[in-house]
Amino acid sequence: MTRWLQRVKPPLKREFSHRAPTTELHMSLWRHAENCLKSQKIWKELNAFVPHGRGDESFLKVIKEAESHNHDRTTNPVHGRLIAIKDNICTADFPTTCASHILEGFQSPYNSHVVQRLEDVGAVIAGKTNLDEFGMGSHSTQSAFGPVLNPLSIEESSITAELSSAQSYSAGGSSGGSAVAVQTGQCWAALGTDTGGSVRLPAAYTGIFGFKPSYGLISRHGVIAYANSLDTVGILARNSVIVKQVFDQIRGHHALDPSSMSPTTLERIDTAAKSCSKSKSLRIGIPREYNIAELHPIVRGTWLNAFRLLSELGHAIYPVSLPSTKLALSAYYVIAPAEASSNLAKYDGVRYGNQAAQKESQQNVLYSNTRGEGFGKEVRKRILLGAYSLSASAIDNYFIKAQTVRRLVQRDFDSIFARQNPLLEAQHKNTDTEGVDVLLTPTTPSTAPTLDSLSERSSVDTYRDDVLTVPASLAGLPAMNIPIGTKVMNPDGSNGPMPVGIQIIAQYGDDDMVFKAAQALEEIVWTGDRWAHTG
Repeated sequence: MTRWLQRVKPPLKREFSHRAPTTELHMSLWRHAENCLKSQKIWKELNAFVPHGRGDESFLKVIKEAESHNHDRTTNPVHGRLIAIKDNICTADFPTTCASHILEGFQSPYNSHVVQRLEDVGAVIAGKTNLDEFGMGSHSTQSAFGPVLNPLSIEESSITAELSSAQSYSAGGSSGGSAVAVQTGQCWAALGTDTGGSVRLPAAYTGIFGFKPSYGLISRHGVIAYANSLDTVGILARNSVIVKQVFDQIRGHHALDPSSMSPTTLERIDTAAKSCSKSKSLRIGIPREYNIAELHPIVRGTWLNAFRLLSELGHAIYPVSLPSTKLALSAYYVIAPAEASSNLAKYDGVRYGNQAAQKESQQNVLYSNTRGEGFGKEVRKRILLGAYSLSASAIDNYFIKAQTVRRLVQRDFDSIFARQNPLLEAQHKNTDTEGVDVLLTPTTPSTAPTLDSLSERSSVDTYRDDVLTVPASLAGLPAMNIPIGTKVMNPDGSNGPMPVGIQIIAQYGDDDMVFKAAQALEEIVWTGDRWAHTG
């Protein structure tokens, strides 16, 4: 059967598009804030925000003050905008719980680096968004506050009735709350964290843009750690322009964050980026290993269409090979739980976290009940997995080998990009006429699954949703999800699957190249009738 991928509006009253409506561009901060607050009330049942936040009057007071300095918007587009913050990023004005009972009521005494940067330029924090507990999950269902729901299958006029049906779709995770808040207009942009795809995957499922920058370009100071060597603050928005505007404000070094790139390193990265080719056409790599057997036909067709249309516009397409990619997911699910096991050891009710009512277990272990009751099922599982892989009997066979695979994955990426990795010593390999500028891949193997279908999956099946996003995370590379279309329209007029996400990956430090490629792909999305797919 032949199907056509078209940009069609979902059955919502609000505007759904990748670009902000013209009226929004010229809208006053006050009116924009009112619209966001209205959307928060309408879409409350989607559970995008956790239940601790400031009242409407407090919000509007802050907005009114920002509007009195409205001239700042001419030089700073973030000024006065409502930006939602994932609930594992510390905020001085809101509790930070990581959607976990063990941190219930925790109030950070300071802002994280990224929140402070936003507030310094006049941005307004819209609230804290829901997530998988401590960022451990791919569908935002592992939260102490309940699951986040995807709005794209729900009509605004009948939201309560729709939510009672069995066809509620996954919003993706772990930054599902941030993605849904952006998609439904509850904020202008949102911050999430991406460990193995936790920004890009929910962006793909909800039809928005999700960007994971190069590791270390944005400081993690004040971000509650899941896996230190993988965690990256990411940005979600309705178009790549907004993503870039937020990125420019929050990137930079923090002296108290050892994983943050030093000013001299950042300068070297920027210098390397400026020395690259300024050609308008791109060399785009299509990795064979991303064409996995589990790839849904709709996703595969959209991917094929994307690079076919890019080729028609004059961009060069090259098949490339990343042989270690097939090992990346296994390595990730050894490294990430191992680091999580270490990071979460401090939550014992003595140093950090809430104590259980009955402090000691029957075996007279002080913190057994506290950790058993405070952590959810998925977090407990990953702590056990990580503790085992770091044990004396298993570390050589699991953790050390996973780190070896990680280095192979990084080496594969370095071998196919035209630009040298700025963190490595200069090597005589690709010249300016060799290698590719970016990679174009699917973001997820399928469209958003229903929540009912998730309950029937095994843990391994659920982990496979990250298979296409994990490689870039292991290598610390910048990557962005680009939403292609909003739904699939069948010839009979019925609606088909959910949005499809296409991922752009670039060399380490070449974040601007991701935005350049995103803009090229975004222009194609807006041709509308050019999307055709045969299945």
